[in-house]
Amino acid sequence: MRNYNIAVIPGDGIGKEVVPVTLDVLNHAAEVFDDVSFNFTEFPWGCDYYLEHGKMMADDGIEQLEKFDAILLGAVGDPERVPDHISLWGLLIKIRREMDQSLNIRPAKHFKGLESPLANPGDFDIMVVRENSEGEYSEVGGRIHRGQDEMAIQNAVFTRKASERAIRYGFKLASERRGKLTSATKSNGIVHSMPFWDEIFAEISDEFPDVMANKHHIDALAAFFVSKPQEFDVIVASNLFGDILTDIGGAIMGSIGIAPAANLNMTGEHPSMFEPVHGSAPDIYGKGIANPIGQIWTAKMMLDHLGESKMAESILAAVEETTAAGVKTGDIGGHATTVEVANEVCKHIKR
Repeated sequence: MRNYNIAVIPGDGIGKEVVPVTLDVLNHAAEVFDDVSFNFTEFPWGCDYYLEHGKMMADDGIEQLEKFDAILLGAVGDPERVPDHISLWGLLIKIRREMDQSLNIRPAKHFKGLESPLANPGDFDIMVVRENSEGEYSEVGGRIHRGQDEMAIQNAVFTRKASERAIRYGFKLASERRGKLTSATKSNGIVHSMPFWDEIFAEISDEFPDVMANKHHIDALAAFFVSKPQEFDVIVASNLFGDILTDIGGAIMGSIGIAPAANLNMTGEHPSMFEPVHGSAPDIYGKGIANPIGQIWTAKMMLDHLGESKMAESILAAVEETTAAGVKTGDIGGHATTVEVANEVCKHIKR
């Protein structure tokens, strides 16, 4: 029996609805497979916690999380009550940065039973590897002066170490999939960081002669995600470019509500964290209509990371059988509730 200790942070809004049903799916899968078990420890961190304690998580929160095999996160944010820069940097980004979760992995695929807004989506199956620790989302910069002379400077930071780590992971992942890797760049307009990124990409491509490697400028690549997504396999991108592309990926699937993500610690020194791409959607919280697929697919990625690939594939197949059967929430053309979708997924999980 393999047992995993999982830290659970439902967070805000619909996170409090989709996380509990996802735990039900995981527990049911454990019963079906009968050689895996989970211990879930829930943490009440989020905007409610901030309004009560003046901070998004406990002072020793990072230390508390260190003892777990993985972290399952719901959603963060409630901008009507807590400014986004406080909620995001006080919990999600704090965990990512202090636990050195340097890569963000986000898939996008054509799901059975889901109608893509694309007229001819093809059978696309894309994995985006996003550098998660620096790039355009660095904290380096500032504001000076006032009035007409006021100025804001935001510095993008690209280190060889982080760029190599992301690009090499992209090549390894592509070599395990369909053997195609595309780099997102903008070296014709961003004249320092992007040529640097391109040079590293070219260097590492020599280590993987069996992987078909190419690069596209981010503006063209965003357009290709819409016009011919089926031509891509693995994409490797900087922090900002990866963020943009994966939102497009969610859109062409039919809803960002089904998109998952993994924040990976590559050294094993800290646990990795798994979260859906969708936000906390406070406008629909409490109505029982939130789409749980993004959270369930996120749990599938967590299982892959833990080495439980058979259980992971069973859960994803069950999700597709659920959507193919028409059991869907309103955002993807159905009438089912959050709980009904999760219950239907459980029915289709097979060993």
